[in-house]
Amino acid sequence: MQTNLLTRGNPKVLKGESQGYLTFILHLAPASLSGYNTCAAATDGCKMACLNTAGRGGIPNARPVTVQARNGAMTVANVIQAARIRKTVWFFQDRAGFMAQLVKEIRTGIRYAQKMGLIPVFRLNGTSDLRWESVGVDGARNVMELFPDVQFYDYSKLSNRKDLPSNYHLTFSLAENNDLQAWSALGAGTNVAVVFKGKLPKTFMGRLVHPGDDSDLRFLDPKNVIVGLVAKGKAKKDQTGFVRAA
Repeated sequence: MQTNLLTRGNPKVLKGESQGYLTFILHLAPASLSGYNTCAAATDGCKMACLNTAGRGGIPNARPVTVQARNGAMTVANVIQAARIRKTVWFFQDRAGFMAQLVKEIRTGIRYAQKMGLIPVFRLNGTSDLRWESVGVDGARNVMELFPDVQFYDYSKLSNRKDLPSNYHLTFSLAENNDLQAWSALGAGTNVAVVFKGKLPKTFMGRLVHPGDDSDLRFLDPKNVIVGLVAKGKAKKDQTGFVRAA
């Protein structure tokens, strides 16, 4: 059974339409949920607050769903979780087939957005943290090179990502244990996203705090800022230090 890879129903992503952009997002199973690790720098705090269980992804079906993960069948809460595991297994076990489908859906997304009078943009790490710049496809070094006129963007906790394509924008994510890497990212001109408890402060880590919940379009943020996100869902109960005091 083939699974569609890209979605565009995320409420925060939909806010970008008022700014003329249509975001297509790829959600894989986070961390090692599928048996494959998609988040090499995952922490206890980010696992607890992960958006994988936000919205419809956290609503249980009337009956649990069985899906084939890396090490055999596993039971998950709903069809969305099952689909994310299925996509992740596909990525690791049939990379060529997965990438061919991804390229096909990107082309379809571009045409759809243009038909709607919107600019198509793509976020491939909706609930993962893979080095997409290192995943080749169709003779290109990566999918961004294959679509040089299209904007891609992501959040990442991986501090050593280099040689990024010019159309791939990254925002570094602060966790409970990577302050030094966050300082390095700021020093290199990369914005840092921080989840705060309650309302956003005016400054943090010596930088102005830019509200990040207004839309998901991180590539439009001003440079040299902290992207402030307000804790939601499970993150409100964080005790790891992942969520910072305002």
